[in-house]
Amino acid sequence: MFSLGSWLPAFPGLAWGWALLDALLQGLVGACAVSVLCSLLKIYLYLQCLKSPERQAEKEAIKAQRAVLEPLHVLVLTGVLALVGARVAALVVLEFSLRAVSTLLSLGKGSHSTHLYLLCQYSLGCGVSCALSFLLEGAPHRSSSLALAAGLAGLLALQCQRLAWHVCALYELHSQQRYCGLCILLLADGHRVPGLLRRALAVAFAVADVAAVQLINQDFLSATEALRFWTPLTICYALLVVYMQEEARQSADGGLVFRTVLVRMGGLFILLLTVGRWSDILHVQLSLLGELWCLLRAGVLLESCRTQ
Repeated sequence: MFSLGSWLPAFPGLAWGWALLDALLQGLVGACAVSVLCSLLKIYLYLQCLKSPERQAEKEAIKAQRAVLEPLHVLVLTGVLALVGARVAALVVLEFSLRAVSTLLSLGKGSHSTHLYLLCQYSLGCGVSCALSFLLEGAPHRSSSLALAAGLAGLLALQCQRLAWHVCALYELHSQQRYCGLCILLLADGHRVPGLLRRALAVAFAVADVAAVQLINQDFLSATEALRFWTPLTICYALLVVYMQEEARQSADGGLVFRTVLVRMGGLFILLLTVGRWSDILHVQLSLLGELWCLLRAGVLLESCRTQ
């Protein structure tokens, strides 16, 4: 495997250092993907609030979100995604994919859920990280490829953040006077943002699911060993989906989101106590922190989705 340090002498710990750099770059790409998702949802929800006079309080709450906190959010999420192992990240991706399919089937044909898009933040970051691990495994100049991907992802995330700030600050003025191309475009096609996100997330999670299955299976030496892992995992995930669907029907308060996270991570924790490794236990705890961090940061947007 080649990387940026392939031409250097084989000093002790050098390979570990480049592996850590690769993990940080993968985490950064995943965190930037989450940032892009949140910025586009912020724009869409803000535009929806402008259409309803009774939602002025929600509009002001979205507008009051501090843009200076976004770099901190990306930095913390980058660290969490870099530290979480590929095995647990893959399990998080598969669990969300199963839950998303169940939710979309219950919504019915032609429906969409912006609430579901916000719940997939951490899973999206894990999915991007898994996909990069799978696609770049054994690739020459892996670190260089990851650095390029991180640079492009950071640029895209920065532009989306600037667009969100522009919309929250100037959209009302520009859409009335009609001299800003971006605001005119959003005025005409802003309602298509959920469809754009739905297609992009479908592609991202399709690739991530394939990568997740491959990353998990490469740890098994035989089909019997793989079967001993996948059987309890499938049963656990099926029970979690049934439980969460029933909870969603019976409760509509904001605390349901956080209870769901605790139940999901608790179930994964117990499962890995029996079929996992000691490092998986630590990674599940880090994943719990990552999930809570994403949901706390998007609290205003989640509240707006619930009242929409």
